[in-house]
Amino acid sequence: MEFFTKETKTALQAKEAALQLAFAPVAFQASRALRDFGILKVVSKSGANGLTIEEIMQEVKLSRYAIRVLLEAGLGMELLIVNNKRYSLTKTGYFIEHDQLTRINMDFVQDICYKGMYHLKDSLEEGRPAGLKELGPWDTIYPGLPLLPPEIGKSWFDFDHYYSDLAFPQALPIVFKDKPRRLLDIGGNTGKWTLASTAYDKEVQVTMFDLPGEIAIAQQRVKDAGVADRVFFYEANILDESLPFPQGFDVIWMSQFLDCFSEPEIESILKRCREALTPNGAIYILEPFWNRQVFKSAAFCLQQTSLYFTAMANGNSQMYHTDEFFQCIQNAGLQVVDENNQMGLSYTLLKCVKA
Repeated sequence: MEFFTKETKTALQAKEAALQLAFAPVAFQASRALRDFGILKVVSKSGANGLTIEEIMQEVKLSRYAIRVLLEAGLGMELLIVNNKRYSLTKTGYFIEHDQLTRINMDFVQDICYKGMYHLKDSLEEGRPAGLKELGPWDTIYPGLPLLPPEIGKSWFDFDHYYSDLAFPQALPIVFKDKPRRLLDIGGNTGKWTLASTAYDKEVQVTMFDLPGEIAIAQQRVKDAGVADRVFFYEANILDESLPFPQGFDVIWMSQFLDCFSEPEIESILKRCREALTPNGAIYILEPFWNRQVFKSAAFCLQQTSLYFTAMANGNSQMYHTDEFFQCIQNAGLQVVDENNQMGLSYTLLKCVKA
C-alpha cells in the first residue's frame, strides 16, 4: 500500500490539515447539526440557485442566529458555498446529506463512540475500554448490545451490518462450492449469515455460536424464517477455554468477528476452530484489512475504527494489517490457501485449512 509511504502535502497544506484536526470535534457536531436540522436538505433541494438565510428560515425552525453560525461553519468545512448571499451545496455537503455510507459512519461515531473517546488515553494506558462507561456498566460492549436503547443499538447494528452484508452474496457461492453439510457460524450476531446460508443451501445444517443475548435475537429470526429444524445454537463466551467447543464441521465461518479480539485471543480461537473441523474442512474468515484497501479513505475509516475497539469495545483489538493477522493464522497451525480481496466494499475473504 503506497498511501502511507511518503509525505504528500506542502508545509501550508500540512498546517491547514493540522488546524482542521484541532477543531475536528466541533466540525463534526456542526456537520451533524446541519444535517439533522434539515439545513443541508433544504439547500440541496434548491439546486444551483441556492437559498438565502431568510429562505432557509421559512423551512427550518431555528433562529436566524442559529442558522447563520451553522451556515458559516459549513463554509469553512466546505459543505457549502455562498454567492450573492445565496448558499448552495458542495459535493462534500451532498455526501453528508445523501450518502448512506457517510450517514451510517457519522451516526455510529456520534451514538457509540463520541462521548467515550474522551477516555481514549485512559484506554491506551490501561488496556481496557475506559470509554464504555458512557454506554453502560459492562466489561466489553458485546453483552450490552441487546440492552442499548433502540436508537443507539440501531447505529451499532447498521454500522456492523452495512459492510459485511454487501459481501455476503459474493461469499456464499465460494463457501458452498464443495457442498458442506455442517457449518459453524461463530459470532453470528443476529443470524444474518445463518439465514443467508440456509436460504442458499436447502440441506445445510448450521450451528450458530454466540453470546446469549445475540442468540435470543437470532432464535426468533430463525423461527420466523421457517428453518428452525436446520439451525442449532451454542451459547458460550468463546474466550472461556474451559468450555467444550462444538465439533465435526465441514466449514467454520467468521465474519468481522476476529477483529474483536487481541492477537493471543485470535490464536486461541483459531486453534480450537482447527480442532473442530472435519479432516478436509475449511475456515472462512471475512475481514476488512486496512492495508488491502483500494481507496485511502477506506483505509482511514478502518484505522480510526480500531480506536473504537480500544476505547469502547474491548480495549485490546483492532482492524488488523495482514502481517499481524496472518501470523496469528500460522501460529494456530493453519494456512491460508485462498485470498479474495474483492468482497463487497472493502473486505477480504480468506480460506484456511490445517497446515
